[in-house]
Amino acid sequence: MFKPLDPLLHSELRLAVVSLLVSVKEAEFGFLKEKTGATAGNLSVQLQKLSEAEYIAIEKSFRGNYPLTTCRITKKGIGAFESYVEAIKGYLK
Repeated sequence: MFKPLDPLLHSELRLAVVSLLVSVKEAEFGFLKEKTGATAGNLSVQLQKLSEAEYIAIEKSFRGNYPLTTCRITKKGIGAFESYVEAIKGYLK
């Protein structure tokens, strides 16, 4: 029997963001934008969706006079990612 896949993580960009954050724990917006190849607008929308689901936490601050957005994975996000990976493994067997 196949386990259902988390629709929030089934999006390529959201899965890429969570995968990156699982490995680095915390990352700046620019790093995520560079690594995913996403546009700033699309990345911003997807980060908001992950934040609303409490998979990530977003902190907004300033570095000098420039805005700085930092994202970090939450325990809930790690759990969702691990469940998603296990479900995918079931599909591959």
